[in-house]
Amino acid sequence: MGVTTVTDVRPAAADATGGVLATLFRTEQGGHEQVVLCQDRASGLKAVIALHSTALGPALGGTRFHPYASEEEAVLDALNLSRGMSYKNALAGLDHGGGKAVIIGDPELIKTDELLLAYGRFVASLGGRYVTACDVGTYVSDMDVVARTNRWTTGRSPENGGAGDSSVLTAYGVFQGMRASAQHLWGDPSLRDRKVGVAGVGKVGHHLVEHLLKDGAEVVITDVRTESVDRILDRHPQVTAAADMAALIRTPDLDVYAPCALGGALDDVTVPVLTAKVVCGAANNQLAHPGVEKDLSDRGILYAPDYVVNAGGVIQVADELHGFDFDRCKAKAAKIFDTTLAIFAHAKADGIPPAAAADRLAEARMAEARRA
Repeated sequence: MGVTTVTDVRPAAADATGGVLATLFRTEQGGHEQVVLCQDRASGLKAVIALHSTALGPALGGTRFHPYASEEEAVLDALNLSRGMSYKNALAGLDHGGGKAVIIGDPELIKTDELLLAYGRFVASLGGRYVTACDVGTYVSDMDVVARTNRWTTGRSPENGGAGDSSVLTAYGVFQGMRASAQHLWGDPSLRDRKVGVAGVGKVGHHLVEHLLKDGAEVVITDVRTESVDRILDRHPQVTAAADMAALIRTPDLDVYAPCALGGALDDVTVPVLTAKVVCGAANNQLAHPGVEKDLSDRGILYAPDYVVNAGGVIQVADELHGFDFDRCKAKAAKIFDTTLAIFAHAKADGIPPAAAADRLAEARMAEARRA
């Protein structure tokens, strides 16, 4: 199995939290150390902080701000994302466990300084067991506010002692994972003349496009926000746009598909029609459910595990805790190339999909830390 999104748990009829509790305590997707439900009525804050593991050190992971359909959906997302962070941090060689927080609501409508300050107080109450950063719906400016009530905050602006936008190194790491995929499959790390489809050209995706174009790739993009697509097309007229993700994944002669938006992009609908030979993108939890990694393998599609290739951002924010140095971080992120190649080699040797090989390596590192 890979680090996947939990989609098979439903709330019990008599207890709306039944599905969450079943996931937390009674399924292989669980095993979390702590889950904190946070509410501040004055500011409108409703948040979930999930700590999956602190075996390697304080849990580190971003804060997602999203208009979830229900509180249970928010908790399940926090569980999935925090578990993925444990694996990501382990394979990135960081001395951090995995954690994640989600704030429930539309950030365009309810985000205020008061809400972010209240959230910071909840994180601070954990006494350093969780270190937060940016994620979907939160930005450097938000972390500057959170840091006013919580000293365990990364992803702040340089003016406030931080490293700034972590999406730069996230995209760089994904590009290194893509180069490793090309090396493994075609014997050449270059993406020159390869057709690459990027779904989601926001914070990370637009930086990835720049790397691909510089390397000589042919790029096709899509995004639910037309302004994000227009920004790319205005700057790079040679880039083409697909109408939507369904059209992008069916693009003829697509070599690489890069999901860079929200999770669950690889499911029973998309995998059978995917034309790409490689999947390597920035989105977290790309596998919609256990078994999708085998479906990809059965179709001969090489999958670069998401939490391996998108680790550049967490490498950056972790470095911020020790006095940020961009060149040092970039050198660490460049090693994603070697880590990805090693995972492909393990997968081939053991006769398993790359997602399973990555899980085994991450679990081995965490197990070793628990024994120490």
